[in-house]
Amino acid sequence: MRQLLRPFRGPAAPLGWTHAFLAAAAASLVGVPVAAVLALAWPGPVPGPVLAVVGCAAVAAAGLPKASRRAAVRTANRLLRAGLPEPLAPRRLSTAAWFLLWAFSGAVLMLATAIAFVGMALPAVWLDGGETVTILVPVEVRPGAAGAWTAAVAAGLLIALIYCAAAYAAFMRRLAARLLGPGLAERLAAAEEEARRVASRNRLARELHDAIGHTLTTSTIQAAVARQVLESDPASARLALTAIEESSRSALDDLDRALGALREEPAPVTAAPTLADLAPLCERAAAAGAAIAVQVDGEPESVAPAVSREAYRIAQEGITNALRHAPGAAVEVAVDVGEDRLGLRVANPVTGGGGSGYGRGLEGMAERVRLLGGTVEAGRDAEDRWVLEVTLPLRPGKSASLGGDRESSRR
Repeated sequence: MRQLLRPFRGPAAPLGWTHAFLAAAAASLVGVPVAAVLALAWPGPVPGPVLAVVGCAAVAAAGLPKASRRAAVRTANRLLRAGLPEPLAPRRLSTAAWFLLWAFSGAVLMLATAIAFVGMALPAVWLDGGETVTILVPVEVRPGAAGAWTAAVAAGLLIALIYCAAAYAAFMRRLAARLLGPGLAERLAAAEEEARRVASRNRLARELHDAIGHTLTTSTIQAAVARQVLESDPASARLALTAIEESSRSALDDLDRALGALREEPAPVTAAPTLADLAPLCERAAAAGAAIAVQVDGEPESVAPAVSREAYRIAQEGITNALRHAPGAAVEVAVDVGEDRLGLRVANPVTGGGGSGYGRGLEGMAERVRLLGGTVEAGRDAEDRWVLEVTLPLRPGKSASLGGDRESSRR
């Protein structure tokens, strides 16, 4: 029942009728001048088939200009609720076919409307005393009770017209999706744009997870330390609060860079941290109560900025995991800068107090390493320590596949 009453409850019927009226009007604006010119140029009366073919060709030609598809899409979206995206290419043949079918379908609905309007005038003829009216065929309307049927016919024609307009809107909506919808090139462009947006969101999520997650972890530990020693050791509490302030300021810079990358804004004044900032990172982690030993072999300043930035984020995530899953345990950080590769190793004992995670940290690291053509291994070693080992190539052509032999776990 709801399906039967739908045309009476929504705007589909009046909007569809308006769309059909625009089609008939546009076809008249195109076809009448063409017919007039043809009548002047044709010797004698113009044959009906010739007039029909030329009129159809003129209507179809109206869909060839580039702006025609854009106008047709906007009209279909406004009146048919087609939901089509803004066109990127003309698709001239499809648009020409749309204009031709639009004009034909609109003319059919307008003809049905004219017949219905004449039929709906029958009650007026009946009340006026009756007479014979021609509606495709002669129709005799008698006065008195014999002509009361005209009221039922008028109501039936009105209902039928509403259903016809709604059916026209549904048919043209489907037709618009096929003829005015995006073509293959547009779908590929949309897919590429969606992939770019997904990559931007993933990049932002990776930056926020590595940078903000590290700051929140260290700040949580430092705040707990400050709360415990606030009364007994105010100096240590002040040091912890100072470390929280510095970590938060660094996190704000990281957040600004991440949002700027997502919005494709110019690079901020503060540069992204690199391996040269590894020492301050470890100092902040040590202020949170971790015993961190750092060993750097080689010259980190010689590493390319892109590789150095990613290596810093990987080390930051490794230290964050150690603080989160093994609080208070000793953490070893080793960086080895060779001629053609960069080695990074973060190790810490496995304790029973670590929390469970969802694996986003290792997934983000694996993605960073994969983009740089390196390898990553993470898991427990023979001494029951959690070890993260990453190898990044420093020269083109020295890349290796992602993977490792160590038993892998997710944090």
